[in-house]
Amino acid sequence: MRGNRSGSNYHLFNKGDWFATQEAWRKQLSDAIEAKDGDELLNTSTTDLARYYARDFAFEVPKIYPADLVVDQRETQIDVSRDQSRWISDQSRPHFITGTAVDVELPFTGNKLGFDIQPTTSNFNNPRAHVGDGIISFSITGTDLTPDRVKQEIDRAVNSINEHLGWLANDAKSYNASLESLAMQAIERRKEKLLKDKSLVAGLGFKMKERPGASPTFAAPSVRRNIRPTTAKPLASREPYKPEPILAGEDYEHILSVMENMVGVMEQSPGAFREIDEESLRTHFLVQLNGHFAGNATGETFNYEGKSDILIKVDGKNIFIGECKFWTGEKGYLETLDQVLSYLSWRDTKAAVLVFNRNKDFSGVLAKIDEASRSHPNFKKLVRKRSESSWTYLFGHKDDANREITITVQGYNVPERIKPRV
Repeated sequence: MRGNRSGSNYHLFNKGDWFATQEAWRKQLSDAIEAKDGDELLNTSTTDLARYYARDFAFEVPKIYPADLVVDQRETQIDVSRDQSRWISDQSRPHFITGTAVDVELPFTGNKLGFDIQPTTSNFNNPRAHVGDGIISFSITGTDLTPDRVKQEIDRAVNSINEHLGWLANDAKSYNASLESLAMQAIERRKEKLLKDKSLVAGLGFKMKERPGASPTFAAPSVRRNIRPTTAKPLASREPYKPEPILAGEDYEHILSVMENMVGVMEQSPGAFREIDEESLRTHFLVQLNGHFAGNATGETFNYEGKSDILIKVDGKNIFIGECKFWTGEKGYLETLDQVLSYLSWRDTKAAVLVFNRNKDFSGVLAKIDEASRSHPNFKKLVRKRSESSWTYLFGHKDDANREITITVQGYNVPERIKPRV
């Protein structure tokens, strides 16, 4: 093993200021998004692309492994001209004698650039070493080395390196945590500009309006509502971007509020709904939703077919899916999610799954709903915890992760059916 002379060691954590370094990395991330092909950017899921850039630009702080440290010994020439304990007739010139060098190699993982960056915390006593690929090396030299002295010097150097890495890790933690949000904003900003340049901001040909005089029982707003489709999250391709309609966020929220208020009526009138089944539930929700919104071509915007309870279609494809299910366990719930995902048509479809519980342990059911949702193989992330019994999740299509569906799951307790007397 070849050692490194002490002259080859240099001060670590001494080249780049952390604040300036992280700002440079953030700019590189933004520049990468700006440089990406426009159609490819539009045809890529914002969520997945933001995660990719966050991972790509994340800073992995080096980690050292003192337990795997190795040493070697060699003879070396040492200049003792400045040694006050020695009598040197001419101290203006180097005076070399043969001494000993103990060369130390300390393995590490992570980004070697970390050893150059000066953390925001410092003790102005930077360790000295040479940084190679996966190895930090330094030498302990002297004319009268002892095992205790060498061990003390090695421990001092290792502890100093570890201390600086700890300070750097504190700085990197907040930087890494900010990257996904930064990438998301940059991607959305660029997509918005690209869409404006393509004149695709308005008019994808689907709109819904609120019926005049919608019943206030279900908290209809006092202003006219229009469904304004926006551009969907696209596929990862450089093919010319083809816009697809999606349900605007405010209209999705209003649909959810109508369904929530319908359940509120059920809870206030338990006797009327005690014997209700899934098909009857669907009918009640269809009536109320179509009481709020009118389609452009037909009298009813919300309809159903097959096994899906409530649908809004555009050009024959689903833009909204609603499911009303009684809780039968985690297996049945996961099958419901599979069913909803199988109805995914457009690149960004929105859905609502209303889970009705007739068991006594409602808190346990709610915990199982959230746990099962996160365990689904197509789960991407929790978008928002709306309440103790409601969550909005993002899922990907099983065959194309860039084709996504937003699913809001709401859990409700409903009256138990009266068991017939024998």
